[in-house]
Amino acid sequence: MTAKLTLTVHPNVIAAAKRYAAASGTSVSRLVEDYLAAIVAEPTPVVAPPVLARLRGSMRGVDVEEYRRHVVAKYA
Repeated sequence: MTAKLTLTVHPNVIAAAKRYAAASGTSVSRLVEDYLAAIVAEPTPVVAPPVLARLRGSMRGVDVEEYRRHVVAKYA
């Protein structure tokens, strides 16, 4: 089921949105609906890849500044 929504938008923005929609093979209504759906959607949790999970904590106890200086000197 759909409902009608009235928006007030600058004419230049409307013209640009219509051109974009036409080039994308969609409608301005679909663009607005997709945008609104995206901003109100629940954020999806980010799942770390297995390699990152294995590396997590591997630099515990390392002086980060000292390591940074080492890397800069090595690759400079």
